[in-house]
Amino acid sequence: MGNYKCCFCFTRRFTSSSAEPPADVKNTFAVYAEDGVAMSPEQLRRFLADRQGELATAADAADRIIERIREMRHRHHPMKFSRPQLSVDEFFHYLFSGELNPAIRSQVHQDMTAPLSHYFIYTSHNSYLKGNQLSSDSSDVPIIKALQRGVRVIELDMWPNSKKDDIDIVHGRTLTSPVPLIKCLRSIKEHAFTASPYPVVITLEDHLTSDLQAKVAEVALMVTQTFGDMLYYPKSESMEELPSPEALTRRIILSTKPPKEYLEAKSQKVKETGSQKRKETVEEDSWGKEVTDFTDELHYDNKDEQDQDDEDGDDDGGADDDDSKFGQSAAPEYKKLITLRAGKPKGRLVHALRGDPDKVRRLSLSEQQLEKLAASHGTEIVRFTQKNMLRIYPKGTRVTSSNYNPMLGWMHGAQMVALNMQGYGRSLWLMQGFYRANGGCGYVKKPGFLMKGEPYGEVFDPKRILPVKKILKVKVYLGDGWLKDFKGTYFDNYSPPDFYARVGIAGVPADCIMKKTKIIEDEWAPVWDEEFVFTLTVPELALLRVEVHEYDMSDKDDFGGQTCLPVLELRSGIRCLPLCDRKGTQYNSVRLLMGFSFSSESGAPYY
Repeated sequence: MGNYKCCFCFTRRFTSSSAEPPADVKNTFAVYAEDGVAMSPEQLRRFLADRQGELATAADAADRIIERIREMRHRHHPMKFSRPQLSVDEFFHYLFSGELNPAIRSQVHQDMTAPLSHYFIYTSHNSYLKGNQLSSDSSDVPIIKALQRGVRVIELDMWPNSKKDDIDIVHGRTLTSPVPLIKCLRSIKEHAFTASPYPVVITLEDHLTSDLQAKVAEVALMVTQTFGDMLYYPKSESMEELPSPEALTRRIILSTKPPKEYLEAKSQKVKETGSQKRKETVEEDSWGKEVTDFTDELHYDNKDEQDQDDEDGDDDGGADDDDSKFGQSAAPEYKKLITLRAGKPKGRLVHALRGDPDKVRRLSLSEQQLEKLAASHGTEIVRFTQKNMLRIYPKGTRVTSSNYNPMLGWMHGAQMVALNMQGYGRSLWLMQGFYRANGGCGYVKKPGFLMKGEPYGEVFDPKRILPVKKILKVKVYLGDGWLKDFKGTYFDNYSPPDFYARVGIAGVPADCIMKKTKIIEDEWAPVWDEEFVFTLTVPELALLRVEVHEYDMSDKDDFGGQTCLPVLELRSGIRCLPLCDRKGTQYNSVRLLMGFSFSSESGAPYY
């Protein structure tokens, strides 16, 4: 404990002591350790099997864990150990290690041999923008950062340059600066498989005028020369089924609609975004808006659906899926390179959900279009996504690069739910957490109920309230690491912080809930020791949300860290949860010690 004099006769008191093992850890150690003093490899193995659910852990593996934790614990004071054993402090150090005792697995463990349409795919929107949608710079830097995070779908908007004689990658009709297409392609090639070996999809959005359509041949040449054998494209012009992520390992594929004369009449939408800027900014707080459970969207008044269907987004709006027009206006070589063909038919959007039994196609909807279709055609959306690809993108009024709740798209089977990766906020935290599943490879296998009919031949209905399938118990023991990662005066000038945690579930509306621990005053290493119980009707889509805040009596509470994790990826037992900053980057030291256990509702059918 240190006392530091400062002006106005205040005395700052900051404790530098680390967290102590909680009672559950001490009691557990006493049960398994020899005479309650030291834990041998065999005793550690029994603990891992009995309490952590790691049944396959062998005694020699436990021996290596003990050696590793003692090396880490005593790295500054090397010494030889006569017997490989753990003390209670070393046991606690092991449990509180994000490296040795993570809450989720870090390996790819799902079947990767199904068609692409069977997977949710980590998708970015306007991937080249460094900031807001109106005036920020376009660059390859955010593309590189997205790929390093595991994003698998990169969007590039092709627009005429200022002289109308060449093509730029830029957010058209805004003040954003352009970036050369070739620079983006080369950066994608260099960084595509840094975080994952599975395929990268490039969504090329064509906003070219008729006199620049000839440039499409140059785009085709640029793409083929840049990627070479990395580029995959189908031998035939239409596919009844898409290849699998495994078959496309370390390959690049294109997803786009036929080049066409850009519809100038659709330009009004960008002009409308300016008036929304102030409203949206006001709605954002320090952590981004609290995500909604989208119950209202599922019961949206759909009487104006015809008008909404005509809305032009930044993607397919108003485009005819007409291959004959494609052939007239673009080089056949470019057409051949497209794996995921995009576009939508004339008429109402619901007609596009009928699909084509002879070929796979990609449909794009704005978040608003999805809301309206979900209100009355939810099962048709699910049926469409069982074979075809559905992409959801943010509405044009999100000029600050804010985001929407991605869960509505996922629960309808949409594979490519695109979010703005430039900012931060709770919606983006959900996206980051969702794709921590399956080893963070950017592809998450869709649950079976979204891929096939129910026992009675019915397609999954996202609006249907289902019985409870699983019960998740979460115990929040304690937290530590803020004093290492933050300045001593960051939260409060004159005393240690007053931390509390918010713990909850994001998922289908019936499962969404947030709960809160008590506030622990004046502690850098708060001990909450509180348990929460969550009932889950669709655990396959549920995310565990964890946030830490510092209570401020006179102002907004301060941000202390967050993380989101897929519920079904959680490992039972006592686990370490490293926390992340607002943008999703993991802190060096801030972490929580938490406990997880699952039980099922006895005899409760899922459907």
